[in-house]
Amino acid sequence: MPSFPCIVKAWHAHESELRNYIRHRTGDADLADDLLQEVFVKAMQQGKQFCVLDNARAWLFQVARNALIDQHRLGRNGVELPDDIPSPEPAHEPLRALSACVARVLSELSPEDRDIIEQCDLEGVKQKDYATRHSLSLAAVKSRLLRARTRMRARMSTACQVQFDERGQVESHIPRN
Repeated sequence: MPSFPCIVKAWHAHESELRNYIRHRTGDADLADDLLQEVFVKAMQQGKQFCVLDNARAWLFQVARNALIDQHRLGRNGVELPDDIPSPEPAHEPLRALSACVARVLSELSPEDRDIIEQCDLEGVKQKDYATRHSLSLAAVKSRLLRARTRMRARMSTACQVQFDERGQVESHIPRN
């Protein structure tokens, strides 16, 4: 990892003040040194971006504050549960059972609908990137994706008898053979 003089300069200017801040909050000198080291590592990971900060001191103290919060969350004591608590019944997850139906319905869609749903919804391609690759406007991609999703939802409702709740979430379905 390359060294950046701006980080070293800011570190030397604020290290003592940061250490005192963290020690005061933790009451543990060793823990304070560990957290201080985490702050330094995060500053080094910022690299050139650290050098363009308007207020390096404020950034360092915010990272120190976040490290203290993380440490506090990790240090919380858990409650020991008795051994005689029964395990919960496995919840029925309609979305997992629905995956075979999704694959089948996708194969029945038009090639254009299948392509845009697979790329934008399943593979995570950004709509803007999809538009660029296919020489379309972003508005056209948004419109085509919405129509493709609507057709897929309608097909899933009939082919797999998918039932949606009032929020549009899958509630149940009957798998096809």
